[in-house]
Amino acid sequence: MTEKYRSRVERKQTTTHSSKKKKKTKKGASAFFKQLILIMFILGIIGIVSGAATFFILVQGAPTLDTALFKDPLSSKIYDMNGNEIADWGAEQRTYVSYSEIPPVLRDAVIATEDSRFFEHNGIDIIRLGGAVIANVTDGFGAEGASTITQQVVKNYFLSPEKTIKRKVQEAWLAFQLDSQYKKEEILEIYLNKIYYSNGDFGGKPIYGVAEAAEVYFGIDNLDQLSLEQAALIAGIPQRPNAYNPFKHPEAAEKRRNIVLMLMVQHGKITQEEADAAKAVSISDMLAPTNNNTTQYGAFLDQVIEEVTELGDVDISTDGLKIYTTIDPKAQSYVDKMLTENGKITYPNEEMQAGIALIDTKTGEIRALGGGRNNENVQRGWNYATDTRKQPGSTIKPILDYGPAIEFLQWSTYEQVVDEPYTYSDKNNTPIHNWDRKYEGQMSIRTALARSRNIPALKAMQAVANEVGTDKVQQFANNLGLPLDKVHEAYSIGGLTEGVSPLQMAGAYSAFGNSGIYVKPHAVTKVVFQNGTEVTLKPEPIKAMRDYTAFMITDMLRSVLTSPIGTGRAAQVPGLDIAGKTGTTNFPAEIQDKYDLPNAAVPDSWFVGYTTDYTLSVWTGFDKFDQDNYLLGSEQTGISKLLFRSIMEYISDGKDNKPFQAPNSVEKLAVENGTNPAKLVSEFTPEDKVIYEYFVKGTEPTEVSTNYIKIEPVTNASAEYDEILDAIGLTWEYITPNTVEEPADYTFEVMMSIDEGAPTLLSSQKDSTVLVENPIKGAIYTFNIIAMNTNNPENKSEPISVSITVPEFLNPIELPPIDSVEPIEPGDPENPIDEPIDENEDEEELPSTPSTDEDNIGDTPPADNQGEDNSSSDGN
Repeated sequence: MTEKYRSRVERKQTTTHSSKKKKKTKKGASAFFKQLILIMFILGIIGIVSGAATFFILVQGAPTLDTALFKDPLSSKIYDMNGNEIADWGAEQRTYVSYSEIPPVLRDAVIATEDSRFFEHNGIDIIRLGGAVIANVTDGFGAEGASTITQQVVKNYFLSPEKTIKRKVQEAWLAFQLDSQYKKEEILEIYLNKIYYSNGDFGGKPIYGVAEAAEVYFGIDNLDQLSLEQAALIAGIPQRPNAYNPFKHPEAAEKRRNIVLMLMVQHGKITQEEADAAKAVSISDMLAPTNNNTTQYGAFLDQVIEEVTELGDVDISTDGLKIYTTIDPKAQSYVDKMLTENGKITYPNEEMQAGIALIDTKTGEIRALGGGRNNENVQRGWNYATDTRKQPGSTIKPILDYGPAIEFLQWSTYEQVVDEPYTYSDKNNTPIHNWDRKYEGQMSIRTALARSRNIPALKAMQAVANEVGTDKVQQFANNLGLPLDKVHEAYSIGGLTEGVSPLQMAGAYSAFGNSGIYVKPHAVTKVVFQNGTEVTLKPEPIKAMRDYTAFMITDMLRSVLTSPIGTGRAAQVPGLDIAGKTGTTNFPAEIQDKYDLPNAAVPDSWFVGYTTDYTLSVWTGFDKFDQDNYLLGSEQTGISKLLFRSIMEYISDGKDNKPFQAPNSVEKLAVENGTNPAKLVSEFTPEDKVIYEYFVKGTEPTEVSTNYIKIEPVTNASAEYDEILDAIGLTWEYITPNTVEEPADYTFEVMMSIDEGAPTLLSSQKDSTVLVENPIKGAIYTFNIIAMNTNNPENKSEPISVSITVPEFLNPIELPPIDSVEPIEPGDPENPIDEPIDENEDEEELPSTPSTDEDNIGDTPPADNQGEDNSSSDGN
């Protein structure tokens, strides 16, 4: 009983104690949360106050919402390199439409794409803003925008396109004001008349507003005629006007149009079936040819607009900008003249086109652009200087082959390669050929580049790929502004699938002439907005390669123009230090066969070259292939060189044309041509075997060539006539020099001349004796004996000369005069005639009586001997 009681008491006490503890715990937690809420409230108040203060400070500098600007757009002034105005780009080219003239299909397409809650918010879309804030926190400020149509109107008319917090705050503030002062329909009308739609045609007016876009792209002057697919395209272009220009980039435009159609389905504006039907219509079927509106400096201004619009939603037609460009009007006018007049250049036909890009070698500033021939006939906005993408042919070799070999392998300009039958390293061992289908054996890379040999170029690329990887080749090209995403072996000789433009090639080559520093070609230096804000558009220089690579490539490219074997001699300008490269391409086999073109016909011809002042890239060729459109022979393929020479000569006249200077990282050495590896010349190397080449410091050859050691002349040379043999015996002695070579390494060359006639080779032999049989009597024989290295016949000694006069007759037998001889009496014992003749004895022929001296004078040798002598005098 006692135990049970105690248990109850204890249990009660325990329960009471736990209850008090819980109450105490609950009371403490409640106090903590109250304090936390209080702190958060205070912080919130501070945040709100701070945010409001910050917002107030930021909006203080916002411009006044001057709604008069909506109706009074300002034109932009464009200035040349000297600060002189060259164009006034005004708004008179705009076609203004009211809200009632904008069909629902276009309104729906624009709203679904740009601002789906346009009619619901007060100028700022909080939901969209929240998503953008998260994106900007995770991906960095500026990663995603949240601008409504109202904000875009504010930005386009009152603010610069810079991406800063201050501008975004001002933009939001002004958008809220605009939304409170204007109806939604009015804001949308302002917006749709403001949008920039790129350039519709080559060198023509820029397109602004939906009405102008419909007229230029589709030939529609009434927006009610717009189809769904056309409205979707118009709604999609403003995001990236130049990239989605349907005339220039139809594939990109089609993808963008289809995205707009998808958004219209998503927001309930159209059905999926309607979207699918619209997607089935090709871009080409939607477009109509435009009427070209040519403008002076059209090709250059086209590039200006490209660069300015990259700033964002900028309308140079209405924003009142001051645009400072790099154009040299004098150079631009001359380039235009060369493309439009046949005074200096005779073009094969009217279909032949040309693209020209002239830039400053050091700054990358574009001085002139030649956008094409016969501009008045060009439609659909094609600029052959900037838009065309053609295979570069051999002009790519310094960029993908020899440049990387010098940069990464430190090849010298003398590096030896062998021009021989060769194949690509693919699984089929596809053969590679030179342009002339011939092979020239071992040569330096300087010679290979000057002669434009394909096989050495491929070997250079392969060497780099094997040593450091193909990605290094791609990296080298990317650093020079060529956006290659891969490199194949066929690229080594210009077989690029992507193609390049004249402006890109000019930019790449300029780095070689600028000590390896690449500056992206650009037409605009700065833009000044109406509020005084300046935006600089000068690109940052990039160190694309080492200075020794740039100079050694430059020096090799000099040989293309100056060497007797160089392919670019026709581009040389007297007095200018020029480096450059030719390039041609081939027709695809199916085109060659289809039109039965000549075997030597080509579609494209290039010349890219530079001085220390200018870099000039010229492409000539055809876009449309048929039986009449091809280049054939040096006269036609050489047009690119003639254009280069004429333009470079014109723009360089009167300038201080400084030559290229070798950097301290290279060493110029005299080496013996033909040695491999390179060896320095010796004191005995013949002058015609001495060449000067550049080496990266630290890689210079140190070994002296022993191919040409001093060859001592022969000694004790003599020539004697042997009457019995009737021959001249020529002998000499030779003491072998004290070298590693054995006596057998020497050969003796004997030259012979008769009576001071032309010398002919008598013999080339190891022995030191020569016998000249049956010489001409009375003739003077002169012999020159030369010792030479058998393994290197060009290494010879000084000739040793010896002469001999052959006697005119043999010495006669002395006989008494006839009248002093007494008659022989018969029976005289001295007279053998009286002796009886033994008929059994063999008959013996008596010797004939020799002739007198007088009888011999003037006689010629016997017929047989005469023939031998005559033959000998002719070279034997």
